[in-house]
Amino acid sequence: MKLYLLRHGEAEDVGATASGSDAERALTVKGRRRVRSLAHALRQRKVSCDLVWSSPLRRALQTAEIMIRGLRLARQPVVMDCLAPDRTPREVVAELQTLRPVPDAVMLVGHEPLLGRLAALLCTGDPEGLEIELKKSGLIRLEVEKLRLGRCATLEWVISPRWFAAD
Repeated sequence: MKLYLLRHGEAEDVGATASGSDAERALTVKGRRRVRSLAHALRQRKVSCDLVWSSPLRRALQTAEIMIRGLRLARQPVVMDCLAPDRTPREVVAELQTLRPVPDAVMLVGHEPLLGRLAALLCTGDPEGLEIELKKSGLIRLEVEKLRLGRCATLEWVISPRWFAAD
């Protein structure tokens, strides 16, 4: 299985939300532009996903929606509480293990440090075993042989939309 780990795009400050809630922070214009650029670059390289999961936070869900449109996927994102910022890699793996049949490719849209720790866990067996910090709109692709809690994946690539965006 290909496992894509995508950090949400740049979001507005908490003070810019009507409620003052971190969960309600929306993507900025720059954040939306970078996610669109990344999606376009991925589509040109024929990247596709069978399933897109998103954190319930607004900025992650907006990122997932832009990615789905950009990749021209037919499905909507599935909101998964296990991708919220306060969750653990163990919880994400447990949810992924319930998928039947196992999809060819899944994209998880979430937050740091959760996504970096998940990548470290799957590549080294230890969520602290490799220091990975995804920048906003950063993407990791892992090749997972048989998903389990521990070392089961190979890091294929890490990219930043700065490679594709002019800003």
